[in-house]
Amino acid sequence: MDSDSKPGFIERLTSLLLREPEDRQQLMQILHAAYERNLMDADALTIIEGALSASETRVTDVMIPRAQMDVIDVDDPLDEIVPVVIETAHSRFPVVDGDRDNILGILLAKDLLRIHTEENFDLRDWLRPAVFIPESKRLNVLLREFRVSRNHMAIVVNEYGGVAGLVTIEDVLEQIVGDIEDEYDFDEAHDNIRLDSTGRYRVKARTEIEDFNEAFSTTFSNEEFDTVGGLVLRQLGRVPKRNESLEIDGMRFQVLRADSRRLYTLLVDPPKPKPVSEDAPA
Repeated sequence: MDSDSKPGFIERLTSLLLREPEDRQQLMQILHAAYERNLMDADALTIIEGALSASETRVTDVMIPRAQMDVIDVDDPLDEIVPVVIETAHSRFPVVDGDRDNILGILLAKDLLRIHTEENFDLRDWLRPAVFIPESKRLNVLLREFRVSRNHMAIVVNEYGGVAGLVTIEDVLEQIVGDIEDEYDFDEAHDNIRLDSTGRYRVKARTEIEDFNEAFSTTFSNEEFDTVGGLVLRQLGRVPKRNESLEIDGMRFQVLRADSRRLYTLLVDPPKPKPVSEDAPA
């Protein structure tokens, strides 16, 4: 048989799917079998799995909680709003009137470029309508609504009408396509700590404190948190931003990868050698 007569990807996958799965579990078994036969790659399988699970995932499972929302008060002066927008680096901000349950609308960061030309600034004139959705809404339904309305953010409310959090289209897409990897990712499960070409160490946030202590001869406690990510989050009291740095007990940590909810990878300076005492014997 020549190469032109070999069945293509679609034909092979179709023949596999002709087994007519009776439920979702069987469908996933077939898809995993297709992956094992090299009919699809790992990325395609991840996306299909994410798309299927989106219909079973509720907004409350992926939203940014109320306490972690970055909001702007409608009465804040412009010279206070701009630094907040620059520091948080978001493209959209809920605007409240004194209380997070009283959301007036959404401010687009790009509108600030035009607001600077306004002589009589009134933030209310620049607000876009806020979209409110229940906690129980499924992600596949929300994604369809985002596409139709061209909105990129929705405010999540609980059964009593109070604000529970917010969700963006990026949050939904991440659940489908998975975490977006970059040049700082490394996949080996056993390789949580790796020496960088600069002489520093790339450390996964999920690295256990015990393993970190063993690698760097440190004595961080694991009573309140189990991982290096937990150590950093506890020190800052929030999720850090990419490239943000901090020092903990003499060790410098720099954030290589993080999103609005999670910390993924850190760059750690090697511990400094302890100075030799002048009284120490030669």
